Amino acid sequence: MAATKDPRPCSIADALAVVGEKYSLLVLREVCLGNGRFDQLVRNIGAPRDILATRLRRLVDAGILTKRAYSERPQRFEYRPTPAGLELEPVLMTLKEWGDRHLRKGADLPMVIEHSCGNELVPLVTCQACGEPVHHDDLTAHPQAPGWTVTGPTTAQAVSER
Repeated sequence: MAATKDPRPCSIADALAVVGEKYSLLVLREVCLGNGRFDQLVRNIGAPRDILATRLRRLVDAGILTKRAYSERPQRFEYRPTPAGLELEPVLMTLKEWGDRHLRKGADLPMVIEHSCGNELVPLVTCQACGEPVHHDDLTAHPQAPGWTVTGPTTAQAVSER
């Protein structure tokens, strides 16, 4: 089957267009940890300087980070998360937990995040309405994009793409 010229409208794809490039989430990790200066980011991420500069510019342009001068001579900047950037922190914590569980598999963990209650954070996605944990079998998708069903484009949509 050929790829469609117009893939499914999707907020996940939209978000990945902003934060899905290599190093973008690692930049956000470091900035959320308080390491927002360029040299700190280079050291802690290991990204080439030119690529890191491009990622920072895109994250600032997308409203995820702010850029603030901390030195005039030489001119240097630090980056901080915006409210939108801070909203991505639970995504980082959930990715970290998944990596600890499925990729580290009991090996020494590179970092533990402690919650203000004093315990290690183990993120859990819950339903805002009922407070229950979210499990795959509890979810039902209801596509809202015209011409799309859960399985793909409707017949009329698929025919018009040919």
